[in-house]
Amino acid sequence: MEEKKEVSKEEGYRSGFVALIGLPNVGKSTLMNQLIGTKVAITTPKPQTTRFQIRGILTGPNYQVVFVDTPGIHKAKELFNRLMVEQAVKAIEEVDGVVWVVDAADRRPREEEQILEILRRTEKPTILALNKIDLVKKAELLPVIDFFSKLYPFRAIVPISALERDGLSELTEEIVAMLPEGPPYYPPEMVTDQPERLLAAEIIREKLFMLTRQEIPYSTAVVVEEFREDPEKKVLYIQAVIYVEKDSQKGIVIGKGGQLLKKIGTLAREELEFILGKRIYLDLWVKVLRGWRKEERLLRRLGIPLV
Repeated sequence: MEEKKEVSKEEGYRSGFVALIGLPNVGKSTLMNQLIGTKVAITTPKPQTTRFQIRGILTGPNYQVVFVDTPGIHKAKELFNRLMVEQAVKAIEEVDGVVWVVDAADRRPREEEQILEILRRTEKPTILALNKIDLVKKAELLPVIDFFSKLYPFRAIVPISALERDGLSELTEEIVAMLPEGPPYYPPEMVTDQPERLLAAEIIREKLFMLTRQEIPYSTAVVVEEFREDPEKKVLYIQAVIYVEKDSQKGIVIGKGGQLLKKIGTLAREELEFILGKRIYLDLWVKVLRGWRKEERLLRRLGIPLV
């Protein structure tokens, strides 16, 4: 973890790193975006959207929380998926506290047990956030709270709806109380330490997830090969390559007459212009890299972090 910035703060200031963990598709990235108040992590309805540790920074009058959004923990078979799970486990070992996000409307007790084992082993202070309570009747929620309270000594169990922003104030209070005292790690205006280049790749990948089906989203990786400002034209030039595993997938991503690739590019460009506040020229290419999810050598070539 980074060294803390030497910023003079009153005594009682709290700061630290907090991992957001959970099964795939429980709303971790949505929760982080809502807590921070801006989009720093991509979100889609599909599981395993998050592939990297993404940091979001929430700074209040007397606290700074550095959230680490992690890939969903699941039983992984392929090398790429195993590395994603290892990233999540490593994040738990390195942080000051944990928020375990559980989908209250879609319980998976057998898979949740895997996360409980990790928490018991690491013994990190942990808050349980029962998400999506807007989809659950109150009478059904109380037994779930009772069930979890007997499973593990959580610092708190907080029912929330990340999408509706319900319960987020209470959750923030509990998170801050869990942090150690100390000065902030980052300047107060920062909301993420994610480079703009990586953000661009992630936004493109989000549009791929939203517009393609079946195995296509999981078979794609995005690499930004060029990222430069053109001061004369006042435009940010981004060239990115979408890698797929098969020739047939390349055809699907490009689409008839290049229409799908054009739509991916348009949606990504519009969102990046909004987030970065700059005019953008986005140049997208599609290339085949066979079996990239299965070989460490190819994962390194694509810049995928290997734990």
